Amino acid sequence: MTDQDRAPPPRDPEDDTPRLECGVFGVFDMEGAAAATALGLHALQHRGQEACGIATFDGQRFHTERHMGYVGDAFAGADLVDRLPGQSAIGHTRYSTAGGSFIRNVQPMFADLEAGGVALAHNGNLTNFLTLREQLVSEGAIFQSTSDSEVILHLLARSRKTRFIDRFIDALTHIEGGYALVALTNKKLIGVRDPLGIRPLVLGDLDGKAVFASETCALDMIGARFVRDVEHGEMVVVDHDGIESLRPFPAQRARPCIFEYVYFARPDSVVNGRSVYEVRKRMGRRLAQETGVEVDVVVPVPDSGVPAALGFSQETGIPFEMGIIRNHYVGRTFIQPTQGSRETGVRLKLSPNRSVLTGKRVMLIDDSIVRGTNSVRVVRMVREAGAAEVHLRSASPPIMWPDFYGIDMPERDDLIAATKTIPEIAAFLGVDSMGYLSVDGLYWAMNSEPRDPAHPQFTDHYFTGDYPTRLLDREIAEGRNEAVERQLSFLVDA
Repeated sequence: MTDQDRAPPPRDPEDDTPRLECGVFGVFDMEGAAAATALGLHALQHRGQEACGIATFDGQRFHTERHMGYVGDAFAGADLVDRLPGQSAIGHTRYSTAGGSFIRNVQPMFADLEAGGVALAHNGNLTNFLTLREQLVSEGAIFQSTSDSEVILHLLARSRKTRFIDRFIDALTHIEGGYALVALTNKKLIGVRDPLGIRPLVLGDLDGKAVFASETCALDMIGARFVRDVEHGEMVVVDHDGIESLRPFPAQRARPCIFEYVYFARPDSVVNGRSVYEVRKRMGRRLAQETGVEVDVVVPVPDSGVPAALGFSQETGIPFEMGIIRNHYVGRTFIQPTQGSRETGVRLKLSPNRSVLTGKRVMLIDDSIVRGTNSVRVVRMVREAGAAEVHLRSASPPIMWPDFYGIDMPERDDLIAATKTIPEIAAFLGVDSMGYLSVDGLYWAMNSEPRDPAHPQFTDHYFTGDYPTRLLDREIAEGRNEAVERQLSFLVDA
């Protein structure tokens, strides 16, 4: 087994930080396309740290490299453009949510089809992936990975349409869920966003050359100009004749993922026309209005809690202080805490600033709370540093429901807000008080109209249970489980 075949160390089961599955990037007809793509992926590293890959086309053939680990380790060196020649490229950063953590699941994925080669990079999850895969396998398809992205390549290969674009559209009509895709052929670069716009994708321009990216921060990294968001249900096709916009899906109301603003997107990105940084500050302001309490200092849980803590501080006039310092130089494989050493693992990442905390009534601001296991350790650390009181606020509403569109989020029974009342949560975490931003407050922070229950403006099921699409694989699995339970019940009764 080679190093690239090995999976990374398993995730600490007590680490309840939400994880997003990936980021995508693509450029067309640009000198040093691989180098530009590597830089873009650097900016998108926060969207996936397990693995990364780049595919290029040099006018004659495709070249691909896929690696486990960080972009900077995989695509460093002056020989990158020699290793991956070509003027068009797509790239991907990955954290697995569908499939396993192995090199065969790393993207971009490539296939030689009847119409020519195609490389594909996918951000999101298909909610009918298992159903489609079972159907394709039953019809003779042979899969090389366990990733839902490979299903799209099989659907492309099986389409009876003549033109590649029509085959691509045909393939996409069979998939459900949240996704943003970039695809590279020998003639075209394609970007497409799911019909509801759940996952983000933007179009940029660098000296007249088209660029696709999951977030605007990747455009900034290479000096590209933001042109616009790829709209929900839109397919943008780039070739040497220019840029074409297609609308292959029935019209629907957009419902972008609101958790991009809560946690996933980088604060310097603009997503769907909104500054992520400003939205997070407004979340903190509204949080202060809804859940204020008398304290001496406002302290963020770094790094994602910083903008909301700033907003909370500005709204209340309570001093903002960095009472917890994050160590940015701890590699994720440096330590994998065992049950007996988890506190050591936390302290490698976060350290208390005692001069800020000792004797103070502390307001901790975190972006969100999933299972609460991280929060327990942070609260204990702050108390041990001498805080007189510790209060905790979540800048998002209570997370009550799991996700199926590309966020690694536990099942409902493992979500602390789904299983405990707020007083019970406060007791479990060991805080003097606990509070959450309301759903209405989150919509206010988005500068949006109040949530319309009949037609929600955002994908917000984590807080409301209102899923924007059907969950076919889930429904089938639950139906099978119910059938098994009925059989077992019959046997017991007999």
